[in-house]
Amino acid sequence: MSTTETHKQTRILVQAAAAACEDKKGEDTRILELDPIDSGLSDFFLITSATNDRQAVAIADEIEHRLKKDFGAMPHSVEGRRRGDWILLDYVDFVVHVFLTERRAFYDIERLRKSARPFTPAEFDAELTQALAARTRAAREKASAGASKKRVKSPATKSPARPAAKKATTRKAPARKTAAKK
Repeated sequence: MSTTETHKQTRILVQAAAAACEDKKGEDTRILELDPIDSGLSDFFLITSATNDRQAVAIADEIEHRLKKDFGAMPHSVEGRRRGDWILLDYVDFVVHVFLTERRAFYDIERLRKSARPFTPAEFDAELTQALAARTRAAREKASAGASKKRVKSPATKSPARPAAKKATTRKAPARKTAAKK
């Protein structure tokens, strides 16, 4: 799978995880697209808040369940589920942070990742939809261009072959005999 395909797939997973946060009433959900300098760490952070530890666990469970069921994706590691004040789901290409509101304010990951590009889930959805539409449009144009090339090359549309033109040969005219006899 190409890097672009992997990045697109990661965006789709992040979008699904953000939807799970919203469905379980996660608050102030944000997506941070990390700077390429930080991409060795991960491509995205998904951050959401819960009002209590039971809600935090429910949000994390819903994300895990949905990504496993819909995409077959399992987190590489899960931290903090027992305490519930900060649950981290590491999917390698993106990391989900489910915080209790006061813990999120204390750690303030958004401030620590100033170079990251922040999105709300709605902004992220709009950008993903726009990117997919542009890619689909480009694929159609490429297919259309390929089809028109094929039409030119196909035997049914070739113009009938012309017979090869005869090579013009130049012959010397026979020398005239001069009748000048004396």
